Amino acid sequence: MRFFRPAMYLLTASLLAVAIVPPASSSARPDDKPLNELLGRTAEQMTKFVDQFSEVKCTEHVMQERFGKNDKVERRADATYDYLVILSNAGGELSLDESRLEVQAPNKVKKSKDQSMPMMISNGFATLFLIFHPYYAESFSFSSLGEEVLEGRRLAKVHFVHIRNTRSVAVLAVKGKEYPLDLSGTAWIEPETGRIARLEAGVTSDVEDIGMKALHSDIRFAPVRFGNKASDYWYPVQASVEVETPRQHWRNTHNFSDYKQFSVSTEQQVAKQ
Repeated sequence: MRFFRPAMYLLTASLLAVAIVPPASSSARPDDKPLNELLGRTAEQMTKFVDQFSEVKCTEHVMQERFGKNDKVERRADATYDYLVILSNAGGELSLDESRLEVQAPNKVKKSKDQSMPMMISNGFATLFLIFHPYYAESFSFSSLGEEVLEGRRLAKVHFVHIRNTRSVAVLAVKGKEYPLDLSGTAWIEPETGRIARLEAGVTSDVEDIGMKALHSDIRFAPVRFGNKASDYWYPVQASVEVETPRQHWRNTHNFSDYKQFSVSTEQQVAKQ
């Protein structure tokens, strides 16, 4: 699937498909110099990271859960994949394609007699860091929420809100129609480097008339070591996605581990005449 259109894709068999189109350079208050400098460092990190992220593969474990009354788990399934993201830039249009190769088929744990309701399929949430990519960030406004200590690190908190009537990062597709969504949330960023440690994003309003009460995602990033060398970037290690409708409630948890670098080389040979 494409990550430029879409960057995040969410699907339940009978309900919805959500496409997240990464945004265009940052929109912060001109007089907020510290915030603008932080956004500049983050944009630079994201520019380099997009290339780096397409040169690694990892193992992805996905747990799907559907909740019933009193938020009790009615059904659960888990599967494992070889996961990688492929970068292409055809005609100046950035594209990140997500590839999954099944290692372990979904193992379903049935907890209710009603197995007719579908599970939720969610792809691409680990790439929500593209909100801060300089090519896309003009679709958002940013504001500072101060600092917070998270897992022993002092991080800057940045709130982001999609600007109405601009290109939306989130599109809800229902029965062949697309409805732009206004995504908002918070990112926890290392002040000195601009590296993202955590990102929460979601939608909680103006979506009930199209069949969804709320969408919430929480993505965690951490340093990754390749052999004896530590990476300069923090990679996604977990992406949790939760969706509620007036009648249903799902949660998917994606865990990423065992990152490995790889390279692809090609060789051309010209036959002798």
